[in-house]
Amino acid sequence: MPLWTLRGLGQGIATTNWPDHSQGDTGQLGGYGMPRISAQPCHDACRTCAEVCPTRAIQLDTRDRLATLDYGRCIACQLCVEACPSGTLQTSTEWAFGVREREDLKWSSDLDTPSAQALLVHIEKSFRGSLHIRHVDAGSCNGCESELQALVNPFYNLHRLGIFFTPSPRAADLLLVTGTVTAAMREPLMATWEAMPEPRRVLACGTCALCGGVSADTYAGGHGLEGILPVDIWLPGCPPNPAAIMEALLLLLERKPQRIQGGRVHAP
Repeated sequence: MPLWTLRGLGQGIATTNWPDHSQGDTGQLGGYGMPRISAQPCHDACRTCAEVCPTRAIQLDTRDRLATLDYGRCIACQLCVEACPSGTLQTSTEWAFGVREREDLKWSSDLDTPSAQALLVHIEKSFRGSLHIRHVDAGSCNGCESELQALVNPFYNLHRLGIFFTPSPRAADLLLVTGTVTAAMREPLMATWEAMPEPRRVLACGTCALCGGVSADTYAGGHGLEGILPVDIWLPGCPPNPAAIMEALLLLLERKPQRIQGGRVHAP
């Protein structure tokens, strides 16, 4: 028996029991998530957070106070948290920001603003047994790809959930897109989508796929999938970690609840 086999047997099971156990190890302990909006009021005429945000995720009201925070544009760089003089913006460990409706990623100071989440459309029974994913890099920095690779390592072991990657779009149920959707990649992306059989779904993975991210205004950068493909799950992050990607996939399969509504975190 090879030495590496004996060593592996001696180490025991390396795979986490999450998400089968809600208290299982997600592998994200101690990591920063999206910024949290606290109850501390903003200072008047303070534009600091909006000025440091590289993706214009923060909008101010007429008094130059925080009015909206679009988590779909946020890359969790923590610059706004570091710059905020009032403590309104704080660090958090929240990373599960996958949603069905793009509007649910937008936080507003108007508490009366209703969630834009539509009624749940039940997924087809053909997806319940297993899910096959075709991934297309539509112009990313490869940060999202690094996190996707981690899904099939011994710790996360995505295959145990009946979810697999496939090289052929003709065998795929889900098109997982990363990157800004540059002009050069738009045609290959559409060719992949058209080759997939019905029923088919789309997951926008990473802030670039949602809005273009930090490259949205460059000569080569696109502006994400909005208006190009019918997106079923929007997952921000730069990049989203493996646990966040897994949670988004399970949200698609109706095996996990959505945690974010109207830009606010709800208990799972």
